[in-house]
Amino acid sequence: MMNNKKSVFYVSLAFSLALISFGAFIPDKLEAFSNSALSFIYNNLGWFILGSVFIFFSFCMFLGFSKFGHIRLGDDNDKPEYRTVTWIAMLFSASIGISLMFWGVAEPVSYYISPPIGQGSTEQSAKAAMQYVYLHWGVSAWACYALVGVALGYFQFRKKLPSSLSSVFYPLIGDRIYGSVGKWINILVMLSVVIGIATSLGFGTLQVNSGMNYLWGLPISIYVQIGLIAIITVVYIASTISGLQGAIKHLSNLNIILALGLMAFIFLSGPTQTILKVLFQGIGDYVQNFVSMSFRTEPYNDGTWIANWTLFYFGWWIAWAPLVGSFVARISKGRTIKEFMIGAVFIPVLSAFAWFAVMGGSAIHLIQNLGQTALADAVKNDVTSALFKFLDYFPASTFISVLAIALVLIFFITSANSAVFVLGMVSENGNPNPSHVTKTIWGVIIAAIAIVLIMTGGLSGLQSALVAMAVPLSIMMLIMCYSTYKGLNEEVNAQAAAKKELKDNIQLINKPILPEIEK
Repeated sequence: MMNNKKSVFYVSLAFSLALISFGAFIPDKLEAFSNSALSFIYNNLGWFILGSVFIFFSFCMFLGFSKFGHIRLGDDNDKPEYRTVTWIAMLFSASIGISLMFWGVAEPVSYYISPPIGQGSTEQSAKAAMQYVYLHWGVSAWACYALVGVALGYFQFRKKLPSSLSSVFYPLIGDRIYGSVGKWINILVMLSVVIGIATSLGFGTLQVNSGMNYLWGLPISIYVQIGLIAIITVVYIASTISGLQGAIKHLSNLNIILALGLMAFIFLSGPTQTILKVLFQGIGDYVQNFVSMSFRTEPYNDGTWIANWTLFYFGWWIAWAPLVGSFVARISKGRTIKEFMIGAVFIPVLSAFAWFAVMGGSAIHLIQNLGQTALADAVKNDVTSALFKFLDYFPASTFISVLAIALVLIFFITSANSAVFVLGMVSENGNPNPSHVTKTIWGVIIAAIAIVLIMTGGLSGLQSALVAMAVPLSIMMLIMCYSTYKGLNEEVNAQAAAKKELKDNIQLINKPILPEIEK
């Protein structure tokens, strides 16, 4: 079976169909299994996940600012395929854009009400809320993506290997990347992509349905949600078929314009000075406490908060790394490793920090300083409606809420575009331009998984399954660090040896001439 050219596609498809069947017929058992796996990871391997993410960040910084930083993801004379502004927009839209819409208000307010340390609903809990939001959405998350992106970009564009994650392990296993070992690596990657994007589709659908209910009284029902998923699926499959240079590029640019517009509106019509103070205070607290927060395991209590938030997020970023990293690699040809690391790690992080300062900082200001505790109650009762309840405190709230719904939809379409594209590439053994049929099949599969899990109430179980995948993926990514270093080091050493040989040859040629000149 694994010798078949389409074995990765068939095996991944079989696993995906099995997941749909389990979710449809025995959802309770699926959720119980994934939750027990999640509990085991939190209790026994939380330290491993935290340590792995810190290593990924450290390794990315080492690559970007060491002797490897000048190496280009491609040939030496290759130029970037996309303008830097468009590249950053695509980076942002393809990864956490939809999650920022979902959690921009809900997460900071949740931490304010129930902080990691101390009493809730206080000035201290407000500071701690922003500090930990920045931890969860900061350089740790983007380092996971950048690691996969730089490794795949290097081996794909510079070493001319297939556009599959198995190619990253060539320095360690050689041509076995084309055999069973490589194929199982790609299958693991594809499953993480399918589960990750289906979960996001589920969350996005619930939020859009909640927004439509809040604005227009549209009922919150499974039928509305299935209809939304069907419409979204048709749109993202159609836009994916149009190709990277077409719809994905334009949607990413539109996304950034709309998101900046929404953020600017809240910033100017809201508590502007408070937002700026929140941004600077949050960044300062984050930088000052980055290491201690990154290693916080709470060994002397049950560690519930860390398990439910920090470990969950770090596991989530690891599980999303193959998807986002593969897409980031695809759009980063021609950039140096140093340029890649600055662009892929720090610039999106600053954007995320600004977003949370504007949305979350304004929400906490409303509650803490203006006494609007109804907003805190709304977040506590239903996080899917938090954004729309928050926007109700601003002028033209209906129009802004409609804009927010459009943003959620477009952010999801761009994320799904990148997911379907990556699934197509890996399915076809690293083909950088997969067929429309393959992309369409994966688009339908993702929609089917999301529908089944919403119908059976299994989204929380799927979340757990996604984080449970973080352990094998962490091990794979740690090995990836060593393999990437080995490949880069061999190239730098080869370049140094070639320069030395050239210098020696020049000296050898010039040596017999010198005595003649003296005569």
